[in-house]
Amino acid sequence: MNWDTVINILVATIAAGTPLVYAALGELIVEKSGVLNLGVEGMMLVGAISGFITMAVTGSLILAISAGMLAGALMALIFAVLTLTLMANQVASGLALTIFGTGLSAFMGIKYTSVALDGVSDLHIPFLSDIPVLGKLIFSFDILVYASLLLLAGIIWFLYKSRAGLILKAVGESPKSGHALGYPVIGIRYLAVLFGGAMAGVGGVYLAIAYTPMWVEGMVAGRGWVALALVVFATWRPMRVMVGAYLFGGVTIVQFHIQGFGFEIPSQILSMLPYLATIFVLVLISRDKNLIRLNSPASLGTTFHPENN
Repeated sequence: MNWDTVINILVATIAAGTPLVYAALGELIVEKSGVLNLGVEGMMLVGAISGFITMAVTGSLILAISAGMLAGALMALIFAVLTLTLMANQVASGLALTIFGTGLSAFMGIKYTSVALDGVSDLHIPFLSDIPVLGKLIFSFDILVYASLLLLAGIIWFLYKSRAGLILKAVGESPKSGHALGYPVIGIRYLAVLFGGAMAGVGGVYLAIAYTPMWVEGMVAGRGWVALALVVFATWRPMRVMVGAYLFGGVTIVQFHIQGFGFEIPSQILSMLPYLATIFVLVLISRDKNLIRLNSPASLGTTFHPENN
């Protein structure tokens, strides 16, 4: 295996992990507020088809991203109304949202299954993109990859440096105390859920118009569930979310090269590798109950209504 192969694998790893970065960081904010939304898969699918249709009709990347964000946010709004206003069970509502999103995206995409897009061009920075090795590793991605890094930096600043981030975490730890101090707990949770839905939508858009510029029913292929697992894997820390996303992306890409290296392994087993790796890591982390207890938001998954407190 030469250097070119290694570089290509690394570049492909980052691309494969990018939709997970968006979806998992969005879910991280949701869970930091004390809400558990299991509908990430459905929101990604609806965001993907909405962005794909917009890109196919208008040819505008900005409009496609906006459409995906809006679609994901609207899906999240359904979940928010059910769980935050009507106080429905968060787990059941999240699962229902995924089922609904899967069916809705399939219906919306019926006429687009044979449509292919040109994809999103990589940014070319004069001189920098031409640097041997580093040029391809750092300056050869599309704008959505770089935007995901800015998103990571923004969330780190928001959670650990801003007053609003501290309030969000306080609401996630103890909504009753936050309400007693005068914070609009339900409003804060609404905003967090909508943000998580918008980011899941962007992750879906990236899959549909940049990573594989075509629409295939169910193309998210479980990445929404992996994004949920990554939040736990990262023990609710943004930087670890990115590491976990790229780890999953790396396993996804390596499976395509294993047989080329001379290993005779059935393709079905190779397709299972990314998900087996995710399960394996989660099992290891779940064995340390103190780690989970110390880092997870204390009110995660519990309902709250001001009138009852």
